[in-house]
Amino acid sequence: MTIHTGHPFADPDPDPARRFRGRVGGGVTLWTAGEGASRAGLTVTSLMVVLGPEPGLLALLDPDSDLLVELDATGRAVVQLLSWRDRQLAEAFAGTAPAPGGPFRQAEFTPTSYGPLLAATTTHAFVSLAGERTVGWSTEVHVRIDEVSVGDEVDPPLLHRRGRFHRLPE
Repeated sequence: MTIHTGHPFADPDPDPARRFRGRVGGGVTLWTAGEGASRAGLTVTSLMVVLGPEPGLLALLDPDSDLLVELDATGRAVVQLLSWRDRQLAEAFAGTAPAPGGPFRQAEFTPTSYGPLLAATTTHAFVSLAGERTVGWSTEVHVRIDEVSVGDEVDPPLLHRRGRFHRLPE
């Protein structure tokens, strides 16, 4: 048996930009779109809120994701902020944890004209696709915020930094 001084499977020459991104961190959101058998979702942390006369969001999505396919097809989505209690759900929609029956079976969702709404969420936005473009290995989507619901924070918000979930200290 050998004792390693570092992680035995770590990249010996890690990408500096990837390391920088991991240290930036941010709030964790769940994007959902579609209905019935075509509904799709994706955990997203790479996003910015755009303020102005037409508020919106800019987000980086996986170009091969089912969510992007459904967002392109319907032109609408639901963006919900996740809380600490939703960390397993975030893993399921990111595809990094098992989700028997699919990720939508892991929590209760309410159908809306924009897509599935996580029943337990207190803060969400209904959005419409305004544009998209390829940026690096991602697809940047620009969505308009059509409606926002901001509720009380019952649980601490879910944050992601350096590959791990965190919550704000109380």
